[in-house]
Amino acid sequence: MTRPIAAATLMLMLASPGLAQDFNADALSSSSIPGLPGISGFAPPKQQGTLARVGAFPLILQAKLTEDGSEVTRGMTWRVFRPDPGPDGKLPLIASSQGGSATFELSPGSYLIHAAFGRAGATKRITLAKGGTSEIVVLDAGGLELNAVGPGGSKVHADKLRFSIYEAKQDANGDRPLIAKDVESNTVVRLNAGMYHIVSTYGAINAVVRSDIRVEAGKLTEATVEHSAAEITLKLVRESGGEALADTSWSILTESGDSVTEKVGPYASMVLATGNYTVIAKNREQIYQRNISVEGGKDAELEVLANEQSQIDPGGGD
Repeated sequence: MTRPIAAATLMLMLASPGLAQDFNADALSSSSIPGLPGISGFAPPKQQGTLARVGAFPLILQAKLTEDGSEVTRGMTWRVFRPDPGPDGKLPLIASSQGGSATFELSPGSYLIHAAFGRAGATKRITLAKGGTSEIVVLDAGGLELNAVGPGGSKVHADKLRFSIYEAKQDANGDRPLIAKDVESNTVVRLNAGMYHIVSTYGAINAVVRSDIRVEAGKLTEATVEHSAAEITLKLVRESGGEALADTSWSILTESGDSVTEKVGPYASMVLATGNYTVIAKNREQIYQRNISVEGGKDAELEVLANEQSQIDPGGGD
């Protein structure tokens, strides 16, 4: 499916359901605990894993992406809390486990269970009875894999692509809570089902595409955005095809004169969005100028000639 979004093209592909075992391990840590509203932290456990002692009974935990899905057998993080905050106002974390299903030996009573699968999470309050209890936590989660192309599906430099994932809804200040930042392309991020706001950055200057994407439970959503931008390399030379002059400082301006970026060095490489720019190169108190046009998908090496035709009056400022 293809549809235009904010001067870009977003291509979505939904893989078949039942992908609990097919998601690659996220390179993202779970520093927050989604699904625990109003809780800013928790007390560290005295012991990790199973707590075996007299009078304890097994609490067996399993997770599924959807109600009718298969069991998630890897990539899970389980945390078991006491349901009431301690003196410090934090929930006491009494045990944790990683992997697929988990078994804890605990005393009968009430507990708060948090299941994390990448950035997806679910919380469930359970009561452990004598003899043991088995619980299944439905995560209502899926996966999101992001990528980008240039105009007409042309390739872009993957190492210069980064994605940030935000909640779709804005808060009272008009901001969106950040879920994950600096996500590399072709990385599967596990998320709760729902809408998300995606910001794709190509390079580090002005090639930015925003889009809203829906993640469906039990499915892997593959989304590709289109960047209209190109990588431009600038060099200041005495003559066409000559060596780049060292000790050069660069300023890139928009047509209206607004500063885009500044660089220092004989070569200035950058990714710029499609458009017209003014390049100003300063070398040994001499200032030179060239107007350039950037066309999406067409990387180029451009020269600024250090001659009288491109020289501008230093008194006018750089």
